[in-house]
Amino acid sequence: MSAAGMADDTLMIALKQRWPIPLDLSLSCAAGEVLALVGPSGSGKSTILRSIAGLYRPAAGQVTVGGATWLDTARRIDLPPHRRRVGLVFQNYALFPHMTALANVAAALGHLPGPERGRRAGELLERVNLTDLHNRKPAELSGGQQQRVAVARALARDPDVLLLDEPFSAVDRVTRQRLYGELRELSRAFPIPILFVTHDFDEAARVASRMCLLDRGSILQIGTPRDVLARPASVQAARLVDLKNIFSARIVAHDGPRSWLDWNGRRLETPRTESHPVGSEIAWAIAGTQVLLSRTDLDQADRLPNRFSGTIRDLVHLSESLAVTVSLDGRDAPLLSMTLPAHYARRTGLGPGSAVTVALMPEGIHIMAGESEGRADLP
Repeated sequence: MSAAGMADDTLMIALKQRWPIPLDLSLSCAAGEVLALVGPSGSGKSTILRSIAGLYRPAAGQVTVGGATWLDTARRIDLPPHRRRVGLVFQNYALFPHMTALANVAAALGHLPGPERGRRAGELLERVNLTDLHNRKPAELSGGQQQRVAVARALARDPDVLLLDEPFSAVDRVTRQRLYGELRELSRAFPIPILFVTHDFDEAARVASRMCLLDRGSILQIGTPRDVLARPASVQAARLVDLKNIFSARIVAHDGPRSWLDWNGRRLETPRTESHPVGSEIAWAIAGTQVLLSRTDLDQADRLPNRFSGTIRDLVHLSESLAVTVSLDGRDAPLLSMTLPAHYARRTGLGPGSAVTVALMPEGIHIMAGESEGRADLP
């Protein structure tokens, strides 16, 4: 069903090839869902969108929406782009420079009678909050306004699927924040599958219902943004989402609801992990927001589990927070990264060289399988 109705169709994708861009994945996106495709350059994000839109033909694969098959290489089905009901917003928006915003949208309404095109184009521009800018050409619009015109034009095709390729990359931070909310509202107003490509994990977390983490054409993990970012499925996934605190340890005991780890002679308490027996070498990670810092209980450090002494190595002031790196005491001198409120350093007088205690929240410690090729705490 299209955007004009109450869509309940799910987009199903299965793609596989070895060359020139490796692909080996299967995923779905339900109607009304926003799925973010996230990963480094060359991971296949844009190729997936182009395969759905019919702009790229993989060596093997299937693309279906509800009961409609757009691609099935085994059955030699490959609908051309104009027969796939897809709305596609390119990174550079690809607007016609000589046309007004209204004319750009109306150009995609060829399926409607002439007199209705202007009316419908105006409705779509109002939907994306461009009520008073119908007669401006792209050069007279800001980046955010051009993006809205491109989205309105994509929706003009009455699509079954909306695809957005790096839709926020060309706008400033303030505009980007506003557009995040507008895309969430759009997903409620047009209950169709929406896929968008981004390299920005914060962006995906703000917009998407689910996140698909890709690397070299394969899915490393798929789930809610919170799960993918805070509880990565592997060390590889943890590194791709830029989780800085990744270390190796050994499980030494399970005791009731808790497990105990030996981290190079340090004692760690974590929620019980049933998937790793005592003696297992594991990798573990903790988000910077789950690391607490104190200067008032230095005598308690290294005596209690999850509390360690160290020295601030680096402190960077961000807009509303501090990025702090602490070197823990000990021969291995591991580095822990954390995020603190900006006022904390001013109130406590923290700075590089300050002696501190760090406390690791047990519930924030996430255990993963260890890396066979080397230690997880090496860069």
